[in-house]
Amino acid sequence: MKLNKNFLVHKTKKEVIVVPSGKAEFSGVINGNETFGVILDFLKKDITEDKIIAEMQKMYSDDNGQIEKDVKMTVSKLKEIGAIDD
Repeated sequence: MKLNKNFLVHKTKKEVIVVPSGKAEFSGVINGNETFGVILDFLKKDITEDKIIAEMQKMYSDDNGQIEKDVKMTVSKLKEIGAIDD
């Protein structure tokens, strides 16, 4: 899976914004934090959800499984709006 080319990512110092192009069926703006930005960075290339989780667990401390929950929730929501190509 990877980020659909019809969605553009813009990063500021404190947040990440995903905006659909005119060709996307979704209409709106998605705001996220630094973690959201890291997930989107992984989605620039074809990658599995499990690989994103594994890579993020190497980067951050995760004693309670929060990374897995965050990645699964983010990927699910991005799929809902058509922002991820399988």
